[in-house]
Amino acid sequence: MLSGGFLFLVGAGFNAFAQKVWMLIVGRMLLGFGIGCANQSAPIYVSEVAPYKYRGALNMMFQLAITIGIFVTNVLNYFFAKMKNGEGWHYSLGFAAVPAVMIVIGAIFLSDSLSSLIERGKDEKAKQELIKIRGTSDVEEEFKDLVEASQSSAAVNHSWATLLKRHYRPQFVMAIAIPFFQQLTGMNVITFYAPVLFRTIGFGSNASLMSSMITGGFNALATFVSIFTVDKVGRRKLFLEGSAQMFICQVHFLLIYIFNY
Repeated sequence: MLSGGFLFLVGAGFNAFAQKVWMLIVGRMLLGFGIGCANQSAPIYVSEVAPYKYRGALNMMFQLAITIGIFVTNVLNYFFAKMKNGEGWHYSLGFAAVPAVMIVIGAIFLSDSLSSLIERGKDEKAKQELIKIRGTSDVEEEFKDLVEASQSSAAVNHSWATLLKRHYRPQFVMAIAIPFFQQLTGMNVITFYAPVLFRTIGFGSNASLMSSMITGGFNALATFVSIFTVDKVGRRKLFLEGSAQMFICQVHFLLIYIFNY
């Protein structure tokens, strides 16, 4: 997380003060590396330290932070686009340094995850951190589960080859297929290029940015629904409901395109 925050910070600096195209490219590359670090480390960290009954909701807080960030970015873009000197894009890109600083400062004060400490043989420190996080000394049963999970993991030989075995094949396939097909739905295109997309269907510049802001706002609101329901109704039901909703909307847009064409 520290590495991700630092890469975000440097990338935002390159983009904010860009005078040449290569500076924008380097900045985007650094931001991409930062996203890779943060997207992998933060959810895993939350899963390892969160109480069982709140794990789903707390993991959704990570997604909530992303959707709020997208919404705030859309709002800033809308106002910075009104700058008369045409320099607003520098501020839009440079403001990425604000959450980058928050990530770096926050990560400095975080302890290592419990599983990480146990894996490195620091059981006593892991137990003290667990007591600190839970706010109670009654953690023996949970700590025992963590140690046993670590031991079970260490006992697995050739873990990558194990994933390909028939017993784990369904989980392996779905772990790849779900994010793969989620990306193919085009949500990232809408998120990243919404102003351009709205402009191609006849919206003005300000209206396009406003539409992006509305899209980002509903994205954040939908995340709140998931936070309050994920641990009650389960991940599977939310996944099925979301998939059905996306399918209906995709078919709707396809029909509109076909009949208008």
